[in-house]
Amino acid sequence: MRIVFVGPPGAGKGTQSKRLVDYLRIPHLSTGDLLREAIRNGTEVGKVVAPIMADGQLVPDELVLGVFRERLAKGDCDDGCLLDGVPRTIRQAEAIDRIFAERGQAIDIAIQLVVPDEELIRRLNGRGNGPTERRPDDRPDKIPFRLQVYQRQTTPLVDFYAAHGVLKQIDGIGTTDEVFDRIRQAIESIRSKATGAAKR
Repeated sequence: MRIVFVGPPGAGKGTQSKRLVDYLRIPHLSTGDLLREAIRNGTEVGKVVAPIMADGQLVPDELVLGVFRERLAKGDCDDGCLLDGVPRTIRQAEAIDRIFAERGQAIDIAIQLVVPDEELIRRLNGRGNGPTERRPDDRPDKIPFRLQVYQRQTTPLVDFYAAHGVLKQIDGIGTTDEVFDRIRQAIESIRSKATGAAKR
C-alpha cells in the first residue's frame, strides 16, 4: 500500500501514521527524516541540501523529490510506504505520481483526517498539559494562522486526490482506537478490491 496522509495540525496524523505503519509493516517516509538521512549518508542530494537546511531555508521541490526518489530505490519500499510531509503542493503531487509511475506503481489511498476547526483549536491549546508535547508554533495566537495556511495549501491536494479517485475522508473525532479502526476499514476495503481485481 502506498499511502498519503492529509490532516490539519491537531488532527492526530502523527499518532495514526505510527499505528498505520506498524499495522501494515511499511516504511514511514517523513520528508524531514529523509533530508537528514541524506545529509548523514553523504548522498549527492544530501550534500546540496545540507547548507540549505543549516541556514534554515526551505528546501526546493526538486531536492525534496530527489531525496524521495533515492529513498524509494531501497528495497523495503517495494510493498508500500506512507508519505509524511510530502506532497504539500499540486506540483509535488504530480511529480510523486510520475516517480511512482516509473516504478510501475501508484498512490493507493490518500487519507484525509477530518476534524472541525473548533476541536483542532481545543486540541492544540491543550498540548503541553498532558503527555503530548507542546510545539513552538502551538501558541494560541499562532493556531488560527496555521489552520488558515493548512486550508490554503491542502484544499487543492484534497481535490487532486479526489479527482484521481483515491481520496478517503476519515472522521477524526473519537478515541485513538476508534479513529484508527475507521482508517483500518478503509485500508482493508481497498486491499479486498485489489485482491478481487487480481483474481479476475
